[in-house]
Amino acid sequence: MPFFDSSDGLRLHYKDTGEGLPLLCLAGLTRDGRDFRYFAPHATRYRMITLDARGRGQSEHDPDFMNYNVLREAQDVLELLDHLGVSRAAILGTSRGGLVAMTLAAMSKDRLSAVVLNDVGPEIPPGGIARIMEYVGRRPAAKSHAQAAETLEHLMAPAFPDVPAGRWREEVETFYDHTPDGLSLRYDTRLRDALLAQADAGPPPDLWPLFLALDGLPCGVIRGANSDILSAETYAEMQRRLPTLQAAEIASRGHVPFLDEPEALALIHSVLDQIK
Repeated sequence: MPFFDSSDGLRLHYKDTGEGLPLLCLAGLTRDGRDFRYFAPHATRYRMITLDARGRGQSEHDPDFMNYNVLREAQDVLELLDHLGVSRAAILGTSRGGLVAMTLAAMSKDRLSAVVLNDVGPEIPPGGIARIMEYVGRRPAAKSHAQAAETLEHLMAPAFPDVPAGRWREEVETFYDHTPDGLSLRYDTRLRDALLAQADAGPPPDLWPLFLALDGLPCGVIRGANSDILSAETYAEMQRRLPTLQAAEIASRGHVPFLDEPEALALIHSVLDQIK
C-alpha cells in the first residue's frame, strides 16, 4: 500500500494506477481518494493518482490541527509529485480539492498541465458554509449504515432527486466505519477546529486571484445545478472573467456531482485533450 512522508513528518496515503497522462485527483474537505471511484472506470487513458489529504482516509492525522489548511495541503501535493517523479500533472479537484488546485496554479503553475474544478469556485455562499459546519467533525446520529443511508437520502433528495437508494448506501459504507458504538468518521474530527479557527481569524481572503492564475492552462468547471457551494452567479462570473474556461452544469445534482455523469465526463475529457 503506497505511502510517502511529507516534509513535516506525516505519512500520507495515495494510489497510483494506470498509464498515460498523469491526472491527480484531490477530494473534498472530509473525503479521500475513494471519492473518485465513480470516475475511475472512465479514466483508462490516464495515470490516475489519488491522494488522501492529511487527516483523511488512510493518511496520518496531524498533531497540529492548524496544518489543515489549503496552503499546507497544496505543499503536500507538490511533495507527492516529487515523490512520484512527476514533473507536471493535471488536477481534478472536488470542492476543497479545487481550492488546492487553484492555490497550486498561483504558487507552482509550472507543475500543472490542466485543472478541472468540481463544484467549487472563488466564492462560497454563507449558506453552503453553514450547511458544512452542521456536520463536519460530528459523528452521525445513525447507529448503522442502513440508518445513515436513509437519513442521507432524505437530506440529499432535494438536490439529488434521481439518485437511487443504493448509491447513498454505498456512500455511507465508504466514508463511515461501523463500530460497536455506532458509526465513526474516516477523518480527523479536528478539521472542525481548523475551520472554526480560520473563521475567527477574520474575513475569508479574496480567492479570485487564485482562480485567475488558471489563465493559460486548459481548465474547466463542473457545477451541480442545485449546488449551494458554487452559486449560479459565481459560475457565470468565472466564465466571464476567464473566457477560455470550459463549463458544464449537471442537472439534478447538488454539491457535488459524482463525476460519472455524461456531461461531467465530456468536460473532463475535453479539457485534458487540450494538454500539449
